[in-house]
Amino acid sequence: MRLFLFDCDGTIADSFAVICSTMQGAFRARGLVAPADTAIHGIIGLSLAEAMQRLRPGSTLAEAEDLADAYRVTFQAARAAGQVHEPLFPGMRDLVTRLSSVDENLVGMVTGKSRRGVDFILATHGLEGRFHVVRTADDCPSKPHPAMVLESCAEVGVSPSDTVVIGDAAFDMAMARAAGATGIGVAWGAAQPDALRSAGATAVATDCNHLGQLLDGWRAHDDPSRWTPAPFETA
Repeated sequence: MRLFLFDCDGTIADSFAVICSTMQGAFRARGLVAPADTAIHGIIGLSLAEAMQRLRPGSTLAEAEDLADAYRVTFQAARAAGQVHEPLFPGMRDLVTRLSSVDENLVGMVTGKSRRGVDFILATHGLEGRFHVVRTADDCPSKPHPAMVLESCAEVGVSPSDTVVIGDAAFDMAMARAAGATGIGVAWGAAQPDALRSAGATAVATDCNHLGQLLDGWRAHDDPSRWTPAPFETA
C-alpha cells in the first residue's frame, strides 16, 4: 500500500484570495493594520493561532487566539453571504479521483484548515469519500510538526516510508521530512521551487500533469523512500 497525503489550500484548492481577504478583515475587525497579501502567503498552511503570531510578532497566545476567532467569524460571514470561492486547481479533481480509484492506493489530506472548512471544500467539489484519512488544525499541532503525517499513517496502517506528502509550502515539506515521508512540492502555491527543495522536497511539480507523472514514478518504485525523479520527470 502507498499513502498519498495532500495539503489543501494552495495545493488542491486555490484559496489565496479568500484567505487574504478574510485575514485582512479579521485584523481590521480588531482595529489593527491589515497585513499585505505577500505576508499572508508566507503563513498559509499553519494553524490559525500560529499564523496570527507570525503576522503580529510579539503578540501573546491569547491575542493570537482572539485574532483567530475574528478570522473564523469573518470567514463564516463571507460564506453565509456566498462570497467564498475556492476553485480546484486545473486537473486536481481528476488526479485525486484517479489515485483514489486504485485499490493499492490510499489518499489523505493534511491541512491547516479546520475540519469544517475541509468538509465544505469536499462537498462543494464532489470529493466526499475520496480521502481515506484527514487531519486538520482541529486535530493536530501546526505544521511542520509531523503529527498530521504520523497519525494518518497509523490510522491506515501504512509506514511513513511508503507515504508521500504533496504540498505548496515549505512547512509541508519540512513536515514530510520530520515524519520520514517523501515530500513532493507544487509550484503553483505559496512557496517558490527553491524554497520547497531547501525544506526537503524531493521534486517539485509544475502542473497537475507533471505531478501525476511524479506520483506514478514514486508509486512504482520498489522502495519509495529512495525514489528520485527520472530525467524525463524533472521540470
